Amino acid sequence: MSVPVLNHASEEVRGASASPRTAHRTDIEGLRAVAALLIAVYHIWFGTVSGGVDVFLVLTGFLITGSLVRAMERDGRLAFGAFWSKLARRLFPSGAVVLAAVLVGTYLLLPRSRWTDVIADVQASALYYGNWHLSLGSVDYMAENASAGPVQHFWSLGVQGQFYLLWPVLITLAGLVALRCGLRVRTAALAAVGAVLAASFGYSLWITATDPVWAYFDTGARLWELALGGVLALVIARVRLPRALRMALGWTGLSALVMCGLVIGDSLPYPGVASLWPALAAAAVLLAGAGGDAPARLSATRLLGARPLVWLGGRAYTLFLWHWPILVFYLEVTGLERPTLAGGLFVLGSAFAAALLTTWSVDGSLTRLTRTLRAPSWSLAAGVLFVVPVLLAGLVWGQAIEHDRRLRHELSSDPMSYPGAAVTLNPVLAENLPALPVYPDTATVATDTVDQTRDCNALTDATEVVSCEFGDPEAGFTLVLAGSSHARHWFQGLRAVTEQHGWRLVMMTKNACQFSTDEQVYRGEPYTECTDWNADVMERIAEIGPDAVFTTATRTTTGGEADDPPGTPPERTPDGYVERWRELEELGVAVLAVRDTPRFGFDVAECVDHEGAHGCVEEQSFSMAERPPYEELADVPANTRFLDLTEHLCGDGVCRGVIGNQLAYYDSNHFSHAFSRSLAVVLEPYLLESLPEAPVAETSLAEAAGPLLGAAEATEPNAS
Repeated sequence: MSVPVLNHASEEVRGASASPRTAHRTDIEGLRAVAALLIAVYHIWFGTVSGGVDVFLVLTGFLITGSLVRAMERDGRLAFGAFWSKLARRLFPSGAVVLAAVLVGTYLLLPRSRWTDVIADVQASALYYGNWHLSLGSVDYMAENASAGPVQHFWSLGVQGQFYLLWPVLITLAGLVALRCGLRVRTAALAAVGAVLAASFGYSLWITATDPVWAYFDTGARLWELALGGVLALVIARVRLPRALRMALGWTGLSALVMCGLVIGDSLPYPGVASLWPALAAAAVLLAGAGGDAPARLSATRLLGARPLVWLGGRAYTLFLWHWPILVFYLEVTGLERPTLAGGLFVLGSAFAAALLTTWSVDGSLTRLTRTLRAPSWSLAAGVLFVVPVLLAGLVWGQAIEHDRRLRHELSSDPMSYPGAAVTLNPVLAENLPALPVYPDTATVATDTVDQTRDCNALTDATEVVSCEFGDPEAGFTLVLAGSSHARHWFQGLRAVTEQHGWRLVMMTKNACQFSTDEQVYRGEPYTECTDWNADVMERIAEIGPDAVFTTATRTTTGGEADDPPGTPPERTPDGYVERWRELEELGVAVLAVRDTPRFGFDVAECVDHEGAHGCVEEQSFSMAERPPYEELADVPANTRFLDLTEHLCGDGVCRGVIGNQLAYYDSNHFSHAFSRSLAVVLEPYLLESLPEAPVAETSLAEAAGPLLGAAEATEPNAS
């Protein structure tokens, strides 16, 4: 997704050919309109790439490069302050109005669990680094299932904002080189822009092949499209094509652009090679309109210059800004994954209405007013005047959420009110549990949970182990926690137990990577980083010589994971798990293999916001077998003991999202940090029974809990 460079073509960008005075090309306004419509249509009804982003990037490079080079040729310098101030005046107000509306809509329509993310997205978008904000979020596997935010489309403004900062500097340097070497400014600029085009396109091919999720938002991977437009701006005046060829180019480019979303969709990594399609289509349309003579009657240039499309092109910026948040809010309210035909028309119509109102009230009235303020500082002030309140509103709201988080944390200090998993050991407490707000707060639970172990966990693209150690390095007993995120989320409970008994705990986990000898798959591709990481873990374990390794014994699924082959049972013990346990047996290391945790068909935090604490349950059979799959193994290594805590998570075959007033899961399948810690008193007897040789403190966690467990008899741990 992207945006037009300006919501109305200004004096600086009304011509983009080499000549100082060029008639305004109305077909560019029409091309804007087509690109904006394609973006909206493909997003609303198909949810795929449309190519409209790429068209806007090419147009931005085309118009801005031509404008800057002409200014350099005319004045011998660029007025940086005036350039950036005019952009701020034209782009900031409309964007800020939409961002403010998103904050209001989020408060009224989105669940509390999404508030923190939206606030962060809005702040990043207002400061024009939204693309990097999304890139950094996209590499976090623990957050990969997060719903698309209502300002996610603002990432393209970030790309263009960074381009606006870079390009005047580049053209100025080209002008200095031209002066020093006796070259024409245009020649030096063409060399500089061409070099950026080549370097960025090469980088785009590489980063898209190696990390397509990051590449999608990466300015470096998109800069070549802006540079392509810049090269066209610098050479197009010299291009003299026959009218028949220009007509063919126009219709070919326009047709290719319209078909881009259907042909490419989500089938190819993007941007990379696939982005050549819309970028070259836009270039073909621009070339078709070159020449200076009137376009042929049946040409695509004539069609794009038609008054309705030109009128819509002047409102394409605000249409683009509004369509996505309205779509996100519509889907949230209706509960649909994709709008119906009528629903999509409602979204599109609402976006049109909002775009017209914004264009009239902001881009019309405000722009006319500020045109009388000639000083660049006034233009900049006019733009900032809109952005600052949005940033302040997000800051104040964020502080309010933080205040509420602290209050809930204080309430949770009473274990009788927030016992978490311990409630399963005390029926009396369970029957008399007070009705209180769940803890942790749904608005911050995901970030708080992930942050607590972020520095001790390897991301998906890492091949080497990232480890953390807790407890006395000279302790007489060492336990290693190894595996994927479903091993990682036991950390808080394990740490409480190891601290109580004076053990040393070493954490070695990696996103989406099972502690297994199997060749694994991630996002449909061979997960070679996981294979390398597993090998490194085994080397570290051999060096450390721990007494035991805590890892997962089974893998639960919902039958719909993309990386699972057809016919995959809801829960299984992969052969690679068993083979890994045998390797540990050869090293003389015990294995504590815990049965995997259940998965829900929904985000638990969002469900709690909508349905309340008692409305978020899932059948155990949704993701788990009736009996643990490891019970059917014929040859279990002698060093392996199995732990099954399912009865504390899924009583009577029903798994609950809130247990003991604590939010058990921060998404659909990972424990919250607080609930994981509450599991310590439940987990302790399983560990002690499975590790009879481990040192034991005089007082157990269960004994220290005292009144929390009351007179309830200790539950016999299901360890085998």
